[in-house]
Amino acid sequence: MSPPARDSSSGLMVAPSLSPTLASEHVDQVPAIMDKRDAFIALMAAALGIAACGVAEVLVRMIAFVTNLSFYGKVSLDYHSPAGNHLGYAVIAVPVVGGIVVGLMARYGSRAIRGHGIPEAMEQILTNEAKIPRRITFLKPVSSAVAIGTGGPFGAEGPIIATGGALGSWMGQVIRVTAQERKTLLAAGAAAGMTAIFGTPIASVLIAIELLLFEYRARSVVPVAVAAACAGGLRAILHGDGAVFMMPDVAPNATTDVICTIIGGVVGVVSVYVTKIVYWIEDWFEELPVHWMWWPALGAVAVGVIGVFAPRTLGVGYDNIEGALAGAFTWKAMLVLVVAKFASWAIALGTGTSGGTLAPLMTFGSGIGWLLCAGCAVIAPHAGIDPRVGALVGMTAMFAGASRALMASIVFALEATQQIHAVVPIVAGVSLAYFASCLLMRTTIMTEKLVRRGVKVAAEYDVDPLSHSSVAEVATSTVHSLAGEQTVAEALAEIGRQGYRHQAYPVLTGTRAVGVVTARALMAADATSKVLELVERDLVVVRSSDTARAAVTKMAEHDVGRLIVVQGDNVPIGIVTRSDIVAAFGGKRGVAPEGLE
Repeated sequence: MSPPARDSSSGLMVAPSLSPTLASEHVDQVPAIMDKRDAFIALMAAALGIAACGVAEVLVRMIAFVTNLSFYGKVSLDYHSPAGNHLGYAVIAVPVVGGIVVGLMARYGSRAIRGHGIPEAMEQILTNEAKIPRRITFLKPVSSAVAIGTGGPFGAEGPIIATGGALGSWMGQVIRVTAQERKTLLAAGAAAGMTAIFGTPIASVLIAIELLLFEYRARSVVPVAVAAACAGGLRAILHGDGAVFMMPDVAPNATTDVICTIIGGVVGVVSVYVTKIVYWIEDWFEELPVHWMWWPALGAVAVGVIGVFAPRTLGVGYDNIEGALAGAFTWKAMLVLVVAKFASWAIALGTGTSGGTLAPLMTFGSGIGWLLCAGCAVIAPHAGIDPRVGALVGMTAMFAGASRALMASIVFALEATQQIHAVVPIVAGVSLAYFASCLLMRTTIMTEKLVRRGVKVAAEYDVDPLSHSSVAEVATSTVHSLAGEQTVAEALAEIGRQGYRHQAYPVLTGTRAVGVVTARALMAADATSKVLELVERDLVVVRSSDTARAAVTKMAEHDVGRLIVVQGDNVPIGIVTRSDIVAAFGGKRGVAPEGLE
């Protein structure tokens, strides 16, 4: 290769081009993005997409069967809304019976069927190598069909996302795959399930990336996309390719766009308090002196009472969303629906029963958006403000604010309604809702439960592995400490018995760490000196829940090679060194060492 030449026009040094042979060698050194193994995983994902669509069909028919049997006393697989029932006050008993059945299934079948669906899938990915118990594949849809079919104010999407994920996990346990590949199959099953319900393959892929995969790599995204595409294709054959939420076409209007952007921000703020109220109710149930098995039945009493006076709150309620988007409600009917649906759903969900969150969120999100936009239209009757756009933006903003799935929310609105002319207010309003949610709440309706259990959930998508691991995962739980009142001779004798395995040791006053002393400093000191006298710098500590990135940052800032892991008032429980971090990310990361969990 010739030396660099100078460009006569610019005076800059120009690197010579490589010969074709050398250029080919450099290209060959670039690692392959995908290989034959990935093709095999994608083929598995395709089969999974078809299977998940079939499971979704079964779930929807099961819900219809239970609904017809419970509210109308007939056997039919065609869905009829429970809002048209004529049971009167006897309707209160229907969700109570359903709650008892779900409670028994959770108690004697699997407690994992309780909850929203998506958080449980996230937890298995983060803590259990995406291994979901196989019985969940059967128990989750059955329990959800009972809960929803007996009037539970939930959507079918959460359960089918959980069931599709369980199906993918099960496939990844039957066929020998890596933990990473199993996670991909779980996400693929979840995306296929959501596509089968809503016919939104692109949004389903995005929600898998934003809530389940925590990464964007071809090896992960391609199988998920293949599964969603297969599920979407089969759904189109079964139900057609029309919008899942039909609404009249909307026309672009600058005033509507501005109003709806502001409404998006307002709904984003509301989504924060929606999340807080749900978990406040859940905390309240935790305090009851009653076994959790009976909580769904207790919450179902409220569902039934509300259902007597507001029948539209019963069941999945997709027709309510479509009615809001079409402007089919009066303002009074809409207000009653929003308040009653929220109260019924929040109480029922707080009991830990089996049911989804997306449809209810979209129901009262669309209602709030419609009400606010309709109010503005009354104030400015000649501005051409369209309340239907307000409903669409409100629906999507509530989804984005509560879940923080920004891109999935935007694309979902466009795919589910096929209203491309509403793209500007959707993007603007949802972005403002997302900003408001991030500003006012650290967790989401999906992650709050996991954080409470001590599970670390990434708040943002990034490619830094150190930010996705805790100190507990990389630290050494065995830590040898020295008492500050010991003499150097006593300390040397003690660490000599340990074989001088460490370069530095925490120094304690009582049980509290006050500094670190190095083995070299001990060997160089007078034998009668106190260990505490050899501490020369402030103690630098981390907590087991801190990220590995935070630990590395502290090491760099304080120019130290090790940090003491502490709990409480600086009580040492472990030590993390640069070698620990390099070893953890150079090899296979394991679970947290005993004592640091």
